Amino acid sequence: AVVSTQSGHYAGGVDEEFVMAPRQDNLVNAWAGTHALAKHSVSGSSSAAVLCLYDHEEVGSQSAHGAGTELTNLVLQRLSGNNSELLAKCIAKSFLLSADQVHAVHPNYVSKHESNFQPAVNGGICMKHNSNQRYATTAMGAALLRELALRNDIPLQEVMVRNDSPCGSTIGPIMSAKTALRTVDLGCPQLSMHSIREMGGAKDPYHAVRLYKAFYEQFAGIDTASTDETCDETFI
Repeated sequence: AVVSTQSGHYAGGVDEEFVMAPRQDNLVNAWAGTHALAKHSVSGSSSAAVLCLYDHEEVGSQSAHGAGTELTNLVLQRLSGNNSELLAKCIAKSFLLSADQVHAVHPNYVSKHESNFQPAVNGGICMKHNSNQRYATTAMGAALLRELALRNDIPLQEVMVRNDSPCGSTIGPIMSAKTALRTVDLGCPQLSMHSIREMGGAKDPYHAVRLYKAFYEQFAGIDTASTDETCDETFI
């Protein structure tokens, strides 16, 4: 194993716009989700908010601590008072953000990304698409997330891996299949993923906190408006 002997992290770039640190994939989203939940918990919202932080994502998630565990469904059952009908109704009204880091476009390998899907470091959180279901984002889920970002003036990027390139996956498809939750895959763009010194943006984690907090507090209203036949709002 290769281990970094330098300090935990440091800022780089002309304006210190980059963060050099190990394990940004996926501690960035774990940090952002935790902060968003803490901020939401004092907001007085009546919506139930859940944050799941799983282990073993990089080795398949099939463990007692990974996303493949039955623990998630067991927790949701207990939250619903073991009322199966209530749980089914809650699942239908719920939504999952599967947050994992994104490969930013590399200046030396720009051609590895589609020309109209080139996520940039510090350009905002990025939503992932894949026609082979390697990511769980759907057209309706993407529309809801775009609306959430638009209402809160939060930058949002999108990425789709080229058809002739292999594509990794996340726990999004696993969770969506096991729980039947509507799901969107997203994350902050970064370079040198999985290296001992990853490089991410100094701004993107804060964009993530804002988006996740807005999601906790506003998604229910946006979702209701999107299915209300009398509503004159339009979602793009």
